[in-house]
Amino acid sequence: MSDLTRADVEHVARLARLALSVAEIEEFTAQLGVILDHAADVAALDTTDIPPTARPVPLVNVFRRDEPHASLPRDEVLAMAPEAEDGRFRVPRILDAP
Repeated sequence: MSDLTRADVEHVARLARLALSVAEIEEFTAQLGVILDHAADVAALDTTDIPPTARPVPLVNVFRRDEPHASLPRDEVLAMAPEAEDGRFRVPRILDAP
């Protein structure tokens, strides 16, 4: 069991400006003790043969290759648009630019 005391939890709560009830202080003392014990177990592991890494599993690109292919004909697509002008989609103006 960790050496975490009720006074430690009260001190941290005061630093964090948390108003804890007596029951909450008791509950958090037990919970934080378990967390600190687990952190101590992890810190005690021998990791000398394990290289530092940013992630436990290597990244693999799961997307398909980006290869160009034929698209829909412009006239066909513009025929489905609500409005078209000069071979482009016509959309409402959203800026007051000239």
